[in-house]
Amino acid sequence: PDEVRIGDFEWSPDGTHLAFERVTEDRIELWLVDVAAAAAGRLADVRLNGAISGSSFTWSPDGTSLLARTVPDAVGPAPEAPEVPSTPVIQESGGDAAPARTYQDLLESPYDEELFAHFATADLVRVGLDGSVHTMLEEVIVTDFEPSPDGRFLFVQTFHRPFSYLVPLYGFPTRMEVLDRDGSPVYLLAELPAAENVPTGFGSVQTGPRSAGWRPDRPAVLAWVAAQDGGDARAEAEVRDALFDLGAPFDGDPRHLADLSLRYAGTRWSTHGYALVSEYWFGTRMQRTWRVRTDEPGDATIVFEGSSEDRFGDPGDPMTTPDGHGSAVLLTADEGRTIFLSGGGASPDGEHPFVHRYDLETGRTEDVFRSTDPWYEVPVAFLDASAGSLLIRREAADEPPNWYVRDAGGALRAVTDLPHPHPELSGVVREFMTYEREDGLPLSATLYLPPGYDAERDGPLPALVWAYPREFKSAAAAGQVGQSPFRFTRISASGGIPFVLRGYAVLDGASMPIVGEGDDEPNDAFMGQLVANAEAVIREGARRGVVDPDRVAIAGHSYGAFMTANLLAHSDLFRAGIARSGAYNRTLTPFGFQSEERTYWEAPDVYYTMSPFMHADQVDEPILLIHGIADNNSGTFPIQSERFFAALKGHGARARLVMLPNESHGYRARESVLHMLWEESEWLDTYVRDAPPRSVPVKGPTG
Repeated sequence: PDEVRIGDFEWSPDGTHLAFERVTEDRIELWLVDVAAAAAGRLADVRLNGAISGSSFTWSPDGTSLLARTVPDAVGPAPEAPEVPSTPVIQESGGDAAPARTYQDLLESPYDEELFAHFATADLVRVGLDGSVHTMLEEVIVTDFEPSPDGRFLFVQTFHRPFSYLVPLYGFPTRMEVLDRDGSPVYLLAELPAAENVPTGFGSVQTGPRSAGWRPDRPAVLAWVAAQDGGDARAEAEVRDALFDLGAPFDGDPRHLADLSLRYAGTRWSTHGYALVSEYWFGTRMQRTWRVRTDEPGDATIVFEGSSEDRFGDPGDPMTTPDGHGSAVLLTADEGRTIFLSGGGASPDGEHPFVHRYDLETGRTEDVFRSTDPWYEVPVAFLDASAGSLLIRREAADEPPNWYVRDAGGALRAVTDLPHPHPELSGVVREFMTYEREDGLPLSATLYLPPGYDAERDGPLPALVWAYPREFKSAAAAGQVGQSPFRFTRISASGGIPFVLRGYAVLDGASMPIVGEGDDEPNDAFMGQLVANAEAVIREGARRGVVDPDRVAIAGHSYGAFMTANLLAHSDLFRAGIARSGAYNRTLTPFGFQSEERTYWEAPDVYYTMSPFMHADQVDEPILLIHGIADNNSGTFPIQSERFFAALKGHGARARLVMLPNESHGYRARESVLHMLWEESEWLDTYVRDAPPRSVPVKGPTG
């Protein structure tokens, strides 16, 4: 259709049709493209329900119908908010510990419950390619629906009352069951209560079945994992999780496939009698992949083992291929003995994405493809693995990404010819620079310089450092700075690169590692390491003669905003800062934040010391705070910026607070994005570019 707004879309298993959502002013319609005829039309007179995240439809394995979540025919107008509340809002603790990380946009009242139920309630229907509609479930809150590979059954997850006021949607009471093609119940896997009592700590999970779904290598076998340690990551246990399956007709006992000593992290199934099962433990950053014999439960061998932080040692991810029924199975060769791995190829010499053949019996690796300089090439998918035909995305520092077919001999055939999306940046100088922190830890940043800039002629520039802190359990991993200097320069309004066209040296993605090895936690030494990182990047920019160390700004979004406020409070390295959508008082996130597992009551000094709100009296450089009024990100309540600004104002700091209407954690409206850029530009020009020497008081902008 003309001027169409397309939502989700999905190919039929045989590729002959493409289904998509057409979004209109008052409904979401289901449309179908007949590929051979190159024609599209509305499939049936149904309104798709997209209120809950995830696709509102999926194809049946045989491609003759679609399963869809639709708005019930009998739905009425949305409930109106009562002028006078009918009841008080009551919550009660029964004496059991129920810690929860900080969530936003939770249900808060009986009216919220009714509003949520009104929009989330749906019918689950089967829509034939002839437009026929068969209703399988009526007026339920469906979160997931997946047909079995043979199409005879349907696995469905639904939410039900009582809704929780403490956890988000995915923690509501859940029912998991198998239905037949007509919607009749066949097997109940689980009835789970609200996930309000999950212990604290990364790696803690709800007890009962989770990560349930069909095995793609069997006609109708359901697989799931269940915690064996009570779901408590802090409990001592030799076995954390166990993997189970059960096949049609679902009248026997579940079969035990494997035990895991770490927390389950996913499965890739093969059609050769085995699966690759991954496990992970946050506290140690350890990850393992096992080869589990699915025909001989209990027989498992380690395929890969190492640290999730070790980018240089990353073996890559097993590649998959469509199985012809809408599912994905492992891509293999040699009767399943060989798998294919795709990875980023990080190394001290830069990133070189690759595809490997990996022999599961010998562990021998063979290169199939590897990106070569001066290009950055990413493998997308095999078009024909036996012939070595590979679809890749290829780019260079001055050439935008385009897609190519690469044959086994390395010959390329262009698939796309996309032009430079922002030619204004074609003259920007881009350099990947490496340097060291005072303690010898390797760091990196990408340096952008204005078109036509000459360091000897023009001298050092005012600079903008854009960064985001990251925690590590190993200094060796934190020092792995391999990136590619051959990536195309992408511009985004959400980062700092646009300001290179305003005459600034931009140090983008400046490393801000926070390391805590052994029994030490990274945040125990957060502030000292943060300041050392900032000192290092300014020192390197000044050493190169391109950065004026007296005119440098620091900026970041979310945890980067938190970083910005702390650097202004605990150092005098920067002339000004820009902090967007941040959290500044860690006592408002008392059950953990970012990668901090300890609660406020376990580490009160850490929470206090790391909170820039507690040190607002030490912020003596201008700071611009920007926040979306409707921020729904965990922990970054809008009140975080509002109260921090009040604290700054109360202590006489130079600060400006900008609250963007209707915006969430990231900003999307054109008006909001343009206003944000104007605010940032004015702030940088006033307090950095045009800043007088530090000994002279500076004036604030007008307007």
